[in-house]
Amino acid sequence: MQPSSPSRRKRSGPVPVGECVSVAALAERARELDRMDQRLRQTLPVPLRDQVRFADVRNGRVVFLASSPAWASRLRLAQAQILSTARTLGVRAESVTVKVATLPSVPPEPAGRKPLSPAAARHLQAAAKSLTDPELRALFLELASFAELSSPHGR
Repeated sequence: MQPSSPSRRKRSGPVPVGECVSVAALAERARELDRMDQRLRQTLPVPLRDQVRFADVRNGRVVFLASSPAWASRLRLAQAQILSTARTLGVRAESVTVKVATLPSVPPEPAGRKPLSPAAARHLQAAAKSLTDPELRALFLELASFAELSSPHGR
């Protein structure tokens, strides 16, 4: 038995970046899947819509994820509706596959800004006085002014 040539051997390990799909192509695919998820789920009743996510279209199947077996069963009952909507979107699919999985969480809303305390503003003002760079001094004083605007007592 002769050793196989290097070009015929399967590679193991990382794939060179030049042989990978571009990040732009991946981002576009993610946006496309997100748009399809929104369009397909908006046709579903509200409680069901919140418990399922569109995952992909593979081998003529529209693939969804459901948060529990009960929601998966309910989604399967809506198969005709899902396939009809998918076809209007240009997707060629003959069936719906539902997998039970933990759904990705919705990112939380960013927390509101915490006001700068009057004590912190005083420290910034004191630090500004010791700075010789006028631009940096102005930045410190500007930061200190945020506390004065957000605090009813000022300094």
